[in-house]
Amino acid sequence: KRPMHPDELLFFDKMPAMLPVYARLRGQLAAAYPDLGIRVGKSQISFRNRYGFASASLPWRRVKGWPAEYLLVSFGLARRLDDPRIAQAVEPYPNRWTHHVLVQTPEEVDETLLRWIDEAYWFAQAK
Repeated sequence: KRPMHPDELLFFDKMPAMLPVYARLRGQLAAAYPDLGIRVGKSQISFRNRYGFASASLPWRRVKGWPAEYLLVSFGLARRLDDPRIAQAVEPYPNRWTHHVLVQTPEEVDETLLRWIDEAYWFAQAK
């Protein structure tokens, strides 16, 4: 079990309530993917194997109808997921769908979300 890098902790300074959500997500991904790379940027934390397959970010502006605090978990797939938990799905390239899920509690980092991220992991590996 890898300890969190100070940059990861610093990322949540503005929204500390989302750190436990991130901690659960990170823990699940680290357990599932021994080769997991974590890169902390200004606006997001990305999870990668050879390529990025998922990311976590905090809200940078208010979106009508969305909560004030959440962890935005994003991942790419070859298909569009149709599920009420998908807050947004965009197709930046043909057959490459980026999905965004709003996660507010550690419990929402569940089997369904992890299954989608697993699909994204293998999709990224196959590039």
